[in-house]
Amino acid sequence: MSLIKSFSVGNRDMFYIDHNAGSFSIIDCNLNNKEEVILTEIKNKHHQKGITRFISTHYDKDHILGLSKLNETISINCFYCVKNQGFKDYEDEDFNTYKELKDSENSLFLTKDCIVKWLNKSDNERHGAGISILWPDIENKYFKEELNKVNTIKNYSPNNISPVIQYSLEAGVTVLWFGDLETEFIEKIKNNLNITKTDIVFAPHHGRKSGRIPKELLDKINPKLIIIGEGESENIDYYSGYNTITQNSSGDTLLDCTLHKVHIYTSNEYSIPFPLDYDSDKKNMDDMHYIGTLETND
Repeated sequence: MSLIKSFSVGNRDMFYIDHNAGSFSIIDCNLNNKEEVILTEIKNKHHQKGITRFISTHYDKDHILGLSKLNETISINCFYCVKNQGFKDYEDEDFNTYKELKDSENSLFLTKDCIVKWLNKSDNERHGAGISILWPDIENKYFKEELNKVNTIKNYSPNNISPVIQYSLEAGVTVLWFGDLETEFIEKIKNNLNITKTDIVFAPHHGRKSGRIPKELLDKINPKLIIIGEGESENIDYYSGYNTITQNSSGDTLLDCTLHKVHIYTSNEYSIPFPLDYDSDKKNMDDMHYIGTLETND
């Protein structure tokens, strides 16, 4: 039905969703030391789809490294981000590409509950991709304060203008991304986030303690699985009491999303630290090891 992949690229982020709706979504970019492998995989997926979109959570280097090469490879013509005028002392090729794509006629600015053709709205030509934007509320005072700092203070961190992105598969999985939102900011906006039970969460800020999701919000989300990125081990919050996969150990993580189930694969041989169903019909996929199956809330 759909495939979600989180690349193991160190203390950085890059994901894709290979939709069953004739479209392909990339969330953030970091080619790190896997440039050839990642670009080949993305190019092959892109050529099989009618539409490819790139969603940028924010423009920190660890989320746009290699964006210029990605753009050269697939010619990004659907670019989504939160509207901003952030600037830096040192504007390299990737940041300049980010700005060019952001300011192009093919860009779209993400806001809470925005309705976008083929992102979350179907028509006679193509089904929506099942992606909803739960944040930012551009009228929220805390967001406005952060955005003003991003727009007026050189090199100010854009972490807290990251959108909250939800992917939902009909009769299947729900997944959340928080970009690099920081705990202190999430505390301020948690009552403005209309989030209910969610199957899988990618931990904010690479799983660092500085981005831990507050307990009150975690209780609402009640995730079946939290995937923790590759933050430095001494800075990671391991979300004690929750089922987790830690990409420092698992490597790439692939979610094969079907009706009512998610089949989980990792690039490293990985002993998952909580019980999962096991589907004897599932085999290793390419270089990915099948580790178990999760039942979804749907």
